[in-house]
Amino acid sequence: MLDEGPLALGWSDARWTLARVAEVIERRFEVSYTLRGVSYLLHRLGYSQQVPTRRAIERDPEAMASWHRRRWPSVRG
Repeated sequence: MLDEGPLALGWSDARWTLARVAEVIERRFEVSYTLRGVSYLLHRLGYSQQVPTRRAIERDPEAMASWHRRRWPSVRG
């Protein structure tokens, strides 16, 4: 069920949280786990914590490349 993703199970974004996983476990198996218990369970099953990379909405790759070419050598030393 986790591989289907949270969107398929009714949540509005694509992030799994321990609370969401605990809710899915409770709905599916009628067993409640603490958040710490869910964390241990996921780790034993081979899942690892992943945090999405934060990026600015206004990100301009061309400006970044230009800055990196012109300014980075002087900043780096």
